[in-house]
Amino acid sequence: MASGKETPRQKMINLMYLVFISMLALNMSKEVLAAFGLMNEKMEVSNEKMTENNIAFFSGLETKASENPEKFGPLLSNAKAVKQLSESYDAYLENLKNGMQGTVDDPMDYQVMDKSDFLDQLFFQGDDLREEGQAFLDNLENYRKGLLEVLPESMSDLRASVTSKFETGDSEGKVTDRDGNKIDWMKYHYEGFPLIASLTKITSIQADVKTTEQDILKTLLEGQLTSEISMSNYTTLLEQEKSAFYSGETYSGNIVLGRKDASTRPNRVELKLDGRNLSEGSDFSIEDGRVKLNVSAGSPGDHKIEGSLIFLQDGEETVVPVSSTFATISKPNAAVISADKMNVVYRGVDNPMTISIPGIADNNVNASAPGLTAAGGSKYIMKPRQGRTVKIVASGKLPDGQPISTTSEFRIKDIPRPTGTVRGETGSLKMSRKNLEISTIGATLEDFDFDLDIRVSEFKLKIPGQPTVAVKGNKLDARAKSALRRAKRGEDVQIFDIKAKITNNASYNLKKVSPVFVQLTN
Repeated sequence: MASGKETPRQKMINLMYLVFISMLALNMSKEVLAAFGLMNEKMEVSNEKMTENNIAFFSGLETKASENPEKFGPLLSNAKAVKQLSESYDAYLENLKNGMQGTVDDPMDYQVMDKSDFLDQLFFQGDDLREEGQAFLDNLENYRKGLLEVLPESMSDLRASVTSKFETGDSEGKVTDRDGNKIDWMKYHYEGFPLIASLTKITSIQADVKTTEQDILKTLLEGQLTSEISMSNYTTLLEQEKSAFYSGETYSGNIVLGRKDASTRPNRVELKLDGRNLSEGSDFSIEDGRVKLNVSAGSPGDHKIEGSLIFLQDGEETVVPVSSTFATISKPNAAVISADKMNVVYRGVDNPMTISIPGIADNNVNASAPGLTAAGGSKYIMKPRQGRTVKIVASGKLPDGQPISTTSEFRIKDIPRPTGTVRGETGSLKMSRKNLEISTIGATLEDFDFDLDIRVSEFKLKIPGQPTVAVKGNKLDARAKSALRRAKRGEDVQIFDIKAKITNNASYNLKKVSPVFVQLTN
């Protein structure tokens, strides 16, 4: 405006300018108030959605904790503490906002919410805080401290965020304004502000509360998930097409990762071994996330384990099928050493044999030959018949399905010639007349591998100068004893033409029994 004396017209123009500027300021103030109100509305809508999300998140966490208390129980405990702190502080702020909005007739008419009287009178008394002002400050600080107590030191970023969002100034409770002056934190933020501005600021604190609650819950769960996927919770497993491989074959297998986390525990285990139900405790136990079997390997042959591991996930059962096989083979108890030219079986006796194919269960091995019968497992009995040789064929299928067959030829031999005995002694003997009278005539197979029970049915007695006496049975009869009494001292008594049979195989004809000579000592 021009200096000096003003004309009435100029004074009128100046007044019009002042009125115009005042009107612009008034309009701008109303627009700002409306803008705060719209911002407050949007934040409240956002807060409602965030509350719903947090409730759903917490509900899901409760479900997981009920399904797996060991894994999610501690996490749920921390989440409950955060939830309780947040709900309590949010309820306090909401009650404060209700009091602020109660000072106007229409809480949606933001243009009339330009006064600062409500909080100025509620919070402040001169330079000091009223009881409600101190309560507001205490609630904020207690919320911050409560969250920091729940959060572990390892979550440094989240702890720093909590400290920043809910700070209340420096150690003295002061903040520095743009002019460099130290001002009380409460006065800096809440004294002299329009009601709608303070209302929006408190709604902003509620938004920080709900966002922080969600951030903490997510971070806690992410920490659990990070622990779960940690490589320290895994071990290597070997997947292979079959349990045994043979020389010359190409090995085919895969190294895979398997969990051994103790918290990864199935809620139910249903297993069968060869159709028999297995029981926890006696047949298996759950250790470090593994179902540890403790069952007998069973008889030689293939065995199948099948069933399910049932896990509860989000209130629904997730079934992991189990289908595995293993083979049991007879345990060797000695080395196999064979004389290449001693493949012999004897006619007239039960020849025990062991027939197996390495890598194939005994119940999957078939052996056949004339006179061969199975005795259980890898044991067989060979009773050779006619001929001089016999061929034994052993066949089976390898784990990959490839057939295998082996033929072995054995020589068939007769039982060797028995040797006559008197009183169990063979060859040329010296004996008194009386002892010979009461002795038993027998037959034995010297150096023979089979212990056979041989019975003498008859023999002949020859004394020099006397007729030969034929005796039935295995002891001297009256005629033989009479002839023996007439023998002289020093004469050789010959026992020959001894007839004998195998007691349990009378149909087999033994070779001629060798004679025995007895020199009389009296």
